[in-house]
Amino acid sequence: MAGKMTAAQGTGILLVTANVGSLFEDPENLQKIWLREFYQTVQSHKPHFLAVHCQEVGGKNYEASMSHVDSFVKELLSSDAMREYSRARVYLDENYKSQEHFTALGSFYFIHESLKNIHQFDFKAKKFKKVVGKETYSETLESTPSLEKEKFPQDYFPECKWSRKGFIRTRWALADCAFDLVNIHLFHDASNLVAWEKSPSVYSGTRQKALGYALDRYCTHRTMVAKKECLSCFSRITDQRHEKLPYFVFGDFNFRLDSKQVIESLCSTAAMQTVRAADTNEVDKLIFRESDNDRKVVLQLEKKLFNYVYQDVFRENNGTSLLQYDKELSVFKDRLHELEISFPPSYPYSEDSSQGKQYMNTRCPAWCDRILLSPSARELVLKSINRVLFCFCFFKLHLCLCLSPHPSYQPVFLSFRITAGAGKPNANKHKCCVVQ
Repeated sequence: MAGKMTAAQGTGILLVTANVGSLFEDPENLQKIWLREFYQTVQSHKPHFLAVHCQEVGGKNYEASMSHVDSFVKELLSSDAMREYSRARVYLDENYKSQEHFTALGSFYFIHESLKNIHQFDFKAKKFKKVVGKETYSETLESTPSLEKEKFPQDYFPECKWSRKGFIRTRWALADCAFDLVNIHLFHDASNLVAWEKSPSVYSGTRQKALGYALDRYCTHRTMVAKKECLSCFSRITDQRHEKLPYFVFGDFNFRLDSKQVIESLCSTAAMQTVRAADTNEVDKLIFRESDNDRKVVLQLEKKLFNYVYQDVFRENNGTSLLQYDKELSVFKDRLHELEISFPPSYPYSEDSSQGKQYMNTRCPAWCDRILLSPSARELVLKSINRVLFCFCFFKLHLCLCLSPHPSYQPVFLSFRITAGAGKPNANKHKCCVVQ
């Protein structure tokens, strides 16, 4: 599929992030379509190294649908479309009975047969190991040495009784280059009304706190005493226990547009009506009406309702006029970078098969699914010998079949090629760090 690799061609990398929750709730339909389009994406870009970061593995009703995960993994590992990927590592957090650790994250890594020299880091032995064969790990990922996994503290998002948000980190060495890959899932907006209250919203602050928690180099845990290390913070991405390498963080960040600012812009000439609940007197609904045009309702806002009548603004010119309200990444501008977004908001697409181009009226459309790069990773990508592609994975599928691979989210991918010697020396140049 990828063909024989040569020095001139470089090493093809394909990074994909996808919230796959409903694939396991309707495996006979959505899962088959998703896999078909996924295989076509792989065949189109022909990567030598493929990383797929999934969130909500097993679905929202994971107790009922987690059983479908095994067949999904078996299909990926044994399909004809992936037969040239002779090595694979699959990490599935399926242990939903462990409230303390469960994140529902799934990280899939596939290595093409033409890529002869690839190693993965053992975080416990602190050595690289050559990758051979296909292996799947699940349930007790906390004891798996080839990754570091952490769930965000529950008090970060007290509105959710049992949060599944967290991150998984793996480290790789190939093509004279080593880097970290981080699968992450951040907190969502629980209420549109709360998100509207102030700019930036309280949810934006929660996501900022959680992402900072994952990135922080030094332990800031409250239980830290003097200079003693806090064991609960050992999986921070930029900690000092291991060599600092370029890293790619990709997953469902749940980043949203600044609700207050975007609503004030969209409804700048409208009058707002507040509706309160009769029993509690709390705000139950906001209605924005045009001052003329028979006082037409342009936006109705409730806890889980964002019904805006002029949806074209989110699709015209790929929604770029709204990028000014996409501010959550700016807090990390010195630590994380992103290639230019050239596609419309990836969330929340309609679940109605007859409304493939429409967004659901539950949330304000936003770019939730992201692929972020450390400064050194960005330099690595910009040195790519072929053009870099950063866009929707299956957007064509959504428009043509009017059926989303995930009812709300659209997968996003980054494709690029790296030349030999473009990054940090790989494991072969550090023989003392390699376990053959």
